[in-house]
Amino acid sequence: MNIPVDYETLRLIWWLFLGILLIGFAIMDGFDLGAATLLRTVARTDNERRQVLNAIGPVWEGNQVWLILGGGAIFAAWPAVYATAFSGFYIAMFLVLATLILRPVGFEYRNKIADPRWRASWDWALFAGGLVPSLVFGVAIGNLLQGVPFRIDNDMRVLYEGSGLFELLNPFGLLCGLVSLAMLTGHGVVFVALKTEGPVADRARVAGALFPGLHVLLFTLAGLWIAKGLPGYALVGAVAHDGPSNPLVKEVAIVPGQWLKNYEAWPLLKAAPIAGLAGSVLTAVLVVVKRPGFAFVTSAIAIFGTISTVGVSMFPFLMPSSIAPGASLTVWDSSSSQLTLFVMLCATLLFLPIVLVYTAFVFRVLRGKMTAEAIEANSTHLY
Repeated sequence: MNIPVDYETLRLIWWLFLGILLIGFAIMDGFDLGAATLLRTVARTDNERRQVLNAIGPVWEGNQVWLILGGGAIFAAWPAVYATAFSGFYIAMFLVLATLILRPVGFEYRNKIADPRWRASWDWALFAGGLVPSLVFGVAIGNLLQGVPFRIDNDMRVLYEGSGLFELLNPFGLLCGLVSLAMLTGHGVVFVALKTEGPVADRARVAGALFPGLHVLLFTLAGLWIAKGLPGYALVGAVAHDGPSNPLVKEVAIVPGQWLKNYEAWPLLKAAPIAGLAGSVLTAVLVVVKRPGFAFVTSAIAIFGTISTVGVSMFPFLMPSSIAPGASLTVWDSSSSQLTLFVMLCATLLFLPIVLVYTAFVFRVLRGKMTAEAIEANSTHLY
C-alpha cells in the first residue's frame, strides 16, 4: 500500500496528537478533578455542595472522553509505551482507576438518601476521586523525567525491576505530583467561581488566587531542580527517524542538564514554560478582579504550558529507562507501523472534530450559573 505520509512525519504527528489529547484531558477533566478536591472547602453546607456538584455534574462524564482518547492513542500509536507504563505504574494506575470509579457512583448516589452521614461519605469519596488522580498523574510525570527502572530483552519483553508504588513516591516525583495537584485544583476552583454565585463563588475566588500562585512556586522549584541536579537522557550518534520500532538498536547517555538542551537548540520552545508561569499569574490576577471567564482561559493556558514543557524537554524520549538507558522508548523507535499510524491518523481527523463540536455544543447549552435557588427549586431532580 502506498502511504502518502512518510514514517518520520507520522511519528511526529502522533507525538503532537498525544500531547494534544493529554492537554485536552487536563483542561477538560481537570476542572472536574479540581472542583471535587476542594468540594468540602469551598462548599460548607449541603446546598452549597450541591451547587458545586451540579456545576460540574452535566459535563464531567463527557470530559472523560479525553481520558479514553488519550489512553487509546497510547495503545494504538505507542504500544511499547502502553505496555511498559502498565508494567511499571500498575499499582498507581489501579489506584487512579479505583478512585475514578468512585466519581460516577458518588454523583449518582449522593442525593438518593437525605441523611447527612450518607452524603458526607460520598463527599469524601468525591474528594478522593479528585485528589488521588490529580496527584498520581503528576507523580508519574516526575518518574518519567527521572527514568523508569525497566529493561527489554532480546525477545522484546519488558522487564520492570522497580519495587512498587512507594518507589514512585520519591522527592522529585512527589514535587511533580504537587505541581499537578496545584494546577488542576486551581483550574477547578476557577470553574466553580465561574459557574456559581454567593458564598461558594466567594470562597472559590480566594482559592482561585491561592492555587495558581502555588503552582507558579512549585513549577519553578521543579524547573530549578531539573536545571541544577536532575540528569536527562540523550541519544548518542545518528538515529534513523524512519527506522524499525526496535528500542534496542540505539545508544543512550545520561547527561546532567540534558532536559534543558532542546531549549538551547530551539529558543522558541521557551514559550512553553513561560506560558505555564504567565498563565497562572494571570489567572490569580483575573480571579481577584472577578473576571472568572478570562481566568478559566488563562488557567487552561497554564495547563497547556506546563504539560508542553514536559513534552518538549523530553523530546524525543517518551519513557527513558534508568537501569538500561539503551532500552529507552523514543518517538523514533517505539511507535506502531507506518500503516497503523496512517489509518489512525485518518480516523482521528474524522472523529476528533466531532468530539470538539459536540463538546462546544454541550457547554453552550449548559451555560449559566448554578444558584442556591435553583438547587432548592429542583431538590429531587439534581445531583
